[in-house]
Amino acid sequence: MSRSIRMTRATLLALGSLAAAAPMALAQPPASPVGVAPAAGAPDEASPESGDRFPVFAITGVEVLHSKLQPRIQVITVRGLTSADGWANGDLVPLTRDVPPDGVLDLVFVAEPPVESAAPKGYMPMHAVLPLSVDFPVKAVRVRGATNSVLLKDLEGTAEAKAPVEPCKRCVGRYFVQKGGTVPTGMGENQILRADDLPPDTRIIRATDGISDVRRDPDRLTILVGEDNRVVDAVWE
Repeated sequence: MSRSIRMTRATLLALGSLAAAAPMALAQPPASPVGVAPAAGAPDEASPESGDRFPVFAITGVEVLHSKLQPRIQVITVRGLTSADGWANGDLVPLTRDVPPDGVLDLVFVAEPPVESAAPKGYMPMHAVLPLSVDFPVKAVRVRGATNSVLLKDLEGTAEAKAPVEPCKRCVGRYFVQKGGTVPTGMGENQILRADDLPPDTRIIRATDGISDVRRDPDRLTILVGEDNRVVDAVWE
């Protein structure tokens, strides 16, 4: 593939450095709820060395582990998937201050994405933990990622979610079929990429399209479609 076509963050998103990006809602997360101990090794939000953090792509499991040592604690442990390799410093950030009125501790699983955009080669696993005091009045835990949320209703149990499909591992060169479109005669399923199979926030850029938003979103898959309706490139931004 020619260098002029390859969509790296430096080329696709270069314009983003010319304007201040809109602040992400989680750039400065709320204070931890009462009774929640800070996660060991969690990055300092006020530190200039901390990178921008984004929700991981999907949550696949939530569990609460119970310590028998003194002082006793509960540890919320969460498994998720990132859009590509290279994400780091996973952390669970509370979305509410103090005691949640409905008894559900609402968290979002965030991490630092790779510096550069990445080709879709498969989702990568990541986990995070959050210590919780045993007397904190919470009856359930909900954890959110970029594309789903998982609710653990019983703090003695576990909750799991099915991993999302990976439709674009080898999509470059395939014929793109838009929603409601028809497949050319004689073309097999291994030769096409259906819009219906892509993640819901996928950005499709056709040969005649402009680009109105150059802000970075590492959870968004971008598909570049050529004049012959074949996929020229695909990246997680």
